[in-house]
Amino acid sequence: MTTVDPDTAAPPSAERARRRAAGDPVKALLHRHRELCERAVDPLEIAAGLEAHGITDRTAARFRHRDVFSLAEELYARSPRGEEPAAATAQVPAGPSAYRALGCALLPGALAAAAAAAGQAWAGPAAVAATVAALVWPGRAAGGRFPWLAHLLAAAVAGWAAYRYGTALAVGLALAVAPGHLLAAAFAAGARARLDGSRALEDFADRARPLLLASVAGFTAAAVGAAALAGAPLPVAVPLALLLFLTRLLLRHGSRRGPVAAALALALVPVPPAAPAAAAVLLVHAVLALSRASAHARP
Repeated sequence: MTTVDPDTAAPPSAERARRRAAGDPVKALLHRHRELCERAVDPLEIAAGLEAHGITDRTAARFRHRDVFSLAEELYARSPRGEEPAAATAQVPAGPSAYRALGCALLPGALAAAAAAAGQAWAGPAAVAATVAALVWPGRAAGGRFPWLAHLLAAAVAGWAAYRYGTALAVGLALAVAPGHLLAAAFAAGARARLDGSRALEDFADRARPLLLASVAGFTAAAVGAAALAGAPLPVAVPLALLLFLTRLLLRHGSRRGPVAAALALALVPVPPAAPAAAAVLLVHAVLALSRASAHARP
């Protein structure tokens, strides 16, 4: 009579699961990131989420894929989901909401210029408050122990600069809000379009960096014009405006607040090179952070 070893005849469920996972590594990844995969509206969103979790094109090779985008396509295809979200195609704001946003962006400069022209004593503080509210209003930045620290520091930077250099500087910053809004929206739409056309994370990064630098160059030119129109000193007004613009971009695209807060704190140092140095540091961080696909996933 032949005896049957129960361990070989009927492997435990855990052992069978391990064997299936070894034969199908994507299944284990799908289980680990189930929520991301099931709520994603397209494979690109899964690719951005995987990158945010540290999975690179090199890592994707362990799952038998040439890159993260290919891996994301399989995860998307294998994820159960109900009906597709109706808002999946609404990538760029359009219609009345877009016009309202543009109107809000134009308002700080108009109010600040009008108050300064009328000789109102509150023109400077009002311009600072409006500028900070419009440029660095909370986006989807990553959380932390002090979620409002970056915004309070931005207000301190603009307020301290206006106190030291006068109302003209505050008005110049307020006038830069509108071009900052337009260029930030154009960058977001352009980055999303490049993400749609990319097939690898490095490919997207190579496409996104020139777009970001072009947006920064465009805003710098606009900030020069705004400062000249307001009669503000260019060596002070332009770096400060650029610092606030980069703060807006990073917070709106989910960047961690720590590096942003550190750059803003550097700008508070009462020496002339502080603001240009802070803007340069934040620009380097922005080039690294905003060339990641995860920075452009839908919130």
